[in-house]
Formats: sequence, structure tokens, C-alpha cells
Amino acid sequence: MTNKFKMLTGAIIVASIVSLTACGGTGGDKPAAKKEATAAPAAVDKPVTLRIVWWGSQTRHEATQKALDLYTKKHPNITFEPEFSGFDGYFQKLSTQAAAHNAADIIQMDAAYLAEYAGRGQLAELSQGINLTDVDKTLLDSGKYSGKLFAIPLGNNAMGMGYNKELVGSLGIKGPSDGWTWDDYFQFGKDAKAKLGADKYALYNSLNDLFSYDMYQLSKGKGYSVTQDGKFNIDKDTWMEWANKHIELTKAGVILPPDQWATDKIGDPKQDIVINGKSLIRRTFASEFPGMATNLKGAGLVTSPKGSGYLKPSMFWSVSADSKNAVESKKFIDWFINDQEVADILGTTRGIPVSKKVLAVMEPKFNPTDKAQVDLINKTAPTAQPFNPGAVGWGNFQKDYASIVDLLSFGKSTVDKTYDEIVKKAKEYEKNASQIAK
Repeated sequence: MTNKFKMLTGAIIVASIVSLTACGGTGGDKPAAKKEATAAPAAVDKPVTLRIVWWGSQTRHEATQKALDLYTKKHPNITFEPEFSGFDGYFQKLSTQAAAHNAADIIQMDAAYLAEYAGRGQLAELSQGINLTDVDKTLLDSGKYSGKLFAIPLGNNAMGMGYNKELVGSLGIKGPSDGWTWDDYFQFGKDAKAKLGADKYALYNSLNDLFSYDMYQLSKGKGYSVTQDGKFNIDKDTWMEWANKHIELTKAGVILPPDQWATDKIGDPKQDIVINGKSLIRRTFASEFPGMATNLKGAGLVTSPKGSGYLKPSMFWSVSADSKNAVESKKFIDWFINDQEVADILGTTRGIPVSKKVLAVMEPKFNPTDKAQVDLINKTAPTAQPFNPGAVGWGNFQKDYASIVDLLSFGKSTVDKTYDEIVKKAKEYEKNASQIAK
């Protein structure tokens, strides 16, 4: 039977059915029968473009782009407008876009900023439309604000120290090790400097880095610099001890001078201070370690100094409250965390996978860099400090803190004056946070 004949026969049959229905062949001209006979054809998925933003190393960028290409291949009606960058400046740009109601549909979110954006009503709730069955409840709860889910965790993570293990080994000194203390850290810097010579430096300059100061204050049992309810909590004596130690070691040539770390970008092959050889060590999250290991032969990873380590989600996907494509955005996030094929592409570029089923399949295939991340998380967990997700209204404090402390780093302020300026700025944030809460 020819195709033309088949089509003609089919058309006659359909016409006969319609004719019978219209003539009451089913017992009368009932609306239900008429609706069934004239049913509309299946809808075709409309084209959708999703704007998506993230930060990270080149390794993460490339893996993510491959994942987006795969999703479009599987869902031809979905295309992406990706934007990616380093961490520096990422949240400044996002803040401007969100305030103008022009943020991307899908946003890579950091735990330290979640309260800021969710508290301002700039993120969509994600409790429906995403399969979260295989995600650990504690990890999932880290994406909540005021009891509602605004962010989907993408990986397990821990704070540690990444360093040039191969070079340190060649110096013949005691290197970084799990369970060390801040005194051990500073002594390592001094020992390394003695071997490196006049024009080489051992330690990264963490004076203006609030993440690093938080680690130091946590080790002293003083808590985080800002409490979850938006109160300033930098202990004066602890901060001055930290600042004076940095000034002392910078003058001694142990710590990288400020003019040489000003352009530092974590994970960048040319600008990361450990990768480019300016420093032997830096603080790093487990999820950032692949960027270092990819670009530095013999990279090593150890726990943070005793009492200062903590676990956190590596990062999240959130959806803008202004997105016109929230349904498709959630479908993408569901696929991103649960699909084994995309997991094979992404590896551990965003940390250890959150889906238990995906992790069970991937773990036997982990390379040494992946295993180093798992090892750091497992070693940090037993004594991890409670994670602080931040407070609404404090999103840019880290940036302002760095600007104030930079003046001290470059010799344009004193330790006492710098602390006073930090307190002054913090009071502005406290006032702003209380106004938002109202």
C-alpha cells in the first residue's frame, strides 16, 4: 500500500467518524463527544533562552559550557546566554542587576550572600519542581532562608589550605600538615622564607581577607565576624593581634607585599599567587582545589589550622524572583544535580556531588584531585565550626572591609585607626540591616 493511499484511507476514516458524531451517531450532539472529536494537536515546546551566571576557574567554565551544550542537545528548544567570571566583582555586578530587576534567570549563589538576596525578595522559592530526594537534608537546609528553600546546593565543601607541595618538599623544611595550628602556619612561613631567598615569599597576604580573619577568630573561640542576626562581632584584641602579625611578617619578607597580591584571582592560571609562584600557600575551599591542581604540578591540600575549619555548600543554583522562565530554570537545575551524564562532565568542579545516587557511581572513578577534596571534607567534619550563612544587609561588608584594611596594608593607616574605621563602617551595616528587618 502506498503512503499516499494510506494517508487517503486515514483521512476517510477520520472524516467518517466526525460525520457520524455530528449526525448523532453516538446518541446525540453532546458537547463532550464533540470536544473529543476536535481535540487540538499536541503543543510544541516553545523556544526559551535562559540567562545563567556563575563564577569560577577556567576548568569550571569549560565543564559548565559543555553541560549547557548537552542540555540544549537534549532539549532543542532551550538555549543559554551564559556569563562567567572570577569571584572578584561577581556579587557587585549581581547586586546592581538584581536591584534593577534584570538578574539572570539562573544564578550561582554563595552561602555567604544567600540571606542578603533571599531577605530582599530577589530569589524565587524552589521547594517545588526539583527532585531533591537524594540530597542530604542538612545540606539541603543550608539553602533555606526563614524556613523557605531559595537555593539548591551543588556540592559539599570545606575550607582548607592549598599549597605548592612539590616546591615545599624541595626546601627541606617541615611542610603544612593536617591538624596544624596558626603558630605552625606562621613558623612554616618563616622557615620557608629562610630557604627561598630575598626576592621570594612564603605566605599569601590575608590581612584584607575577611574569610581568613574569620578562620583566625574562630580558632580563638570568638565566633564569626558578623553574627547571623546581623551584629558586628570582630574581637578587637584578636583582630589587632592578627593585623600586627601580618605587618611584622610582611616587613620581614615572609608575607607577599601588597603591591604583588593586588591582582590575585583564585584559580586563574596567570594571576593566582600560588599558581604563578608568588606565594607557597593560600586558603582555599575544596571546590577550588581542582583549579589549582590543574595549573600547578604537585599541588597539595591540607586542613585549615586547628579550630578554624568549617563545612559549607560549595555553592548553589538560585532562580531570580524576576525570571519569566522559572519553570524551565527549575527543570534545568533538577537535571544538573540528578543526571549521571552531566555529572560525568562536571566532575568535582563545583565540589563533591550532592546526589547520593550520582556520588555512588562517581566515587570509584575519582582521580587524586577529587579524592583530595573528599579527604579534606572528611578530615574537617569531626571538628568543623558551625557554618554561618551570613546576615541580610551585610552582603558588601567583605568588600568594604578589604578597602579599609588595604590602607593599612599600604602603610597609609595605623592598626588602631583601621580597627576604628572597621567599627564605624560596621555600625552603618547594622543600622541598614535593622531597617531591612522592619
